[in-house]
Amino acid sequence: MSDNLMVDKDLMFFVEHFPFGKEINQKSFLVTGATGLLGSIFIKCLLKMKELKKVELSIVGIARNAEKVKAIFGDAPVIWIYQDMCDALSSIEVPVDYIIHCASPTSSQFYVEYPVETINTAFLGTNSLLSYACTHKVESFVYLSSLESYGVVVDEIEIKEENSGYINPLDVRSGYSLGKKMVECLCHSYAKEYGVPVKIARLTQTFGAGVSLEDARVFAQFAKSIIKGEDLIMHTSGESSKPYCYTIDAIMAIFYLLLKGKNGEAYNVANPNTYTSIRGMAEMLSQAFNSQSKVIVKLKSNMGYAPITKLRLNVDKLKQLGWEPYFSLEEMFDRLIEYYKEK
Repeated sequence: MSDNLMVDKDLMFFVEHFPFGKEINQKSFLVTGATGLLGSIFIKCLLKMKELKKVELSIVGIARNAEKVKAIFGDAPVIWIYQDMCDALSSIEVPVDYIIHCASPTSSQFYVEYPVETINTAFLGTNSLLSYACTHKVESFVYLSSLESYGVVVDEIEIKEENSGYINPLDVRSGYSLGKKMVECLCHSYAKEYGVPVKIARLTQTFGAGVSLEDARVFAQFAKSIIKGEDLIMHTSGESSKPYCYTIDAIMAIFYLLLKGKNGEAYNVANPNTYTSIRGMAEMLSQAFNSQSKVIVKLKSNMGYAPITKLRLNVDKLKQLGWEPYFSLEEMFDRLIEYYKEK
C-alpha cells in the first residue's frame, strides 16, 4: 500500500500512539475526499490498525478517480464509491458508524477560476452527508473546515472558536472561506434541529509525508527548492502568519473530535508552537536545511492568494479533550523533504 519509508514511519508512529483502539473496534467508517492528503492518510491509518492491532473495522471511501485510488491504495480492503460530491449521494451498501468528510478543493487557483464549483462542493456535498447521517443515525461525524473561515484578522491576538474576522463576499476568492463558514453553520443547524452528532475541525494548513510533488502551495514549493538548493521564492510579501499542523497530528485530532468532541461545536486544530509568517518559515528553512537557499521576493498577482492575515489559533478547547501535537515545524519539513527525496 505504501512504497515510501517516510509514510510507513508516519503510520507506525500513529499506531504506536493511537489511544482509541477499543473504541473503533467493530466500527465502520465513511471517508470522503479519500484520495486527498488527509482522506488518504486517514484511511491508511485505519488499514494499519487493522493489520497490526487486529482491529476489526470496515471502510467506505468516496473518490472521483479510480486510477488515483489504485495508485494510492492498490487492492486494500476498502469499499469504493466513485462520485463527485456535488452529485446526489450514491447508495451505501453497508451500515456506517462514523463519517469523516474531507472532500474539498485545496488550490487557491481553483477557488478563483471555479468559485461556483468551490461553493457547491462545500454546501451540496456536506448537505447530502448530513442528511444521510440524520436518516441513518450515525454515531459521529467530523467535518473538516479551515482556518480560512475566520477571514482576515490583522491584530496579533489569539483566535478562539467564537472569534471572527472579515470576509469580503464580493471577492471570488471568498467562495472557499465563506463556503466553509456557511457549512459550519449548516453542521451546527443539523446538530441543533435534528440531533446529528457532527463536530467541526477548523484545520490550519496541514502538511507532511504524502503531499503531492505537484502541490503548488508555498510549503511544498519551499521544500522542493531546499532539495534542489534553489532560492526560496515568495510571490507575496510573506507577512501573513499562521500556525501549521503535521498530517498525523491532524488525524489524531480528528479521532479526538470524533470520539470525544461535543456535537455542533467547532474546534481549532493546529500546533500553536509552529506559528510563523511565510517569511519566517522561509528564513527558518534556509537556516535549518540549506543556507545556500536565499529568501527572495518576486511579487505575483492574480494567483488567488489569501489576503494578508494573522491567524494565531488558540487550541485550548481541543487540548481539553486530551489531544497534544507531536511535531514541530522543523520536524514537519524534515519529514516532508525526506518523503520528496524518495519520490
